[in-house]
Amino acid sequence: MKTLKVDHIGIAVSNLDETLKFYEEVLGMTCTGKEEVADQKVRVAFLPVGDSEVELLESTDPEGPIAKYIDKKGEGIQHIAFRVDNIEEAIANMKEKGIRMIDESPRYGAGGAKIAFCHPKSTGGVLVELSERED
Repeated sequence: MKTLKVDHIGIAVSNLDETLKFYEEVLGMTCTGKEEVADQKVRVAFLPVGDSEVELLESTDPEGPIAKYIDKKGEGIQHIAFRVDNIEEAIANMKEKGIRMIDESPRYGAGGAKIAFCHPKSTGGVLVELSERED
């Protein structure tokens, strides 16, 4: 397994369009697209910065994981994603090293990525996402 870079930082928000104003109007960033990932009950917006992205996440369901996160912890950084060269190998490597996986096999993520999450209880309290995608 090779970790290539920080792919993105996921930020949980209550209102995607309102939050985008800060990133675009204040920070001068540009949203390159919005997408709904129905099986994750989330709507996302992507804001490239350097070689990585900021991913804003708004829940589409009051029972969705982002809504529950905001209810418990408030808006803010929800996860950090690392780009890997081979997600299947990365998952196997994590499991071999005793890391508890939320996803035992890759699933579809926003932006056409194959993703898998590591449980925060195995990663020092940080929700870590592994992401494989074509550039």
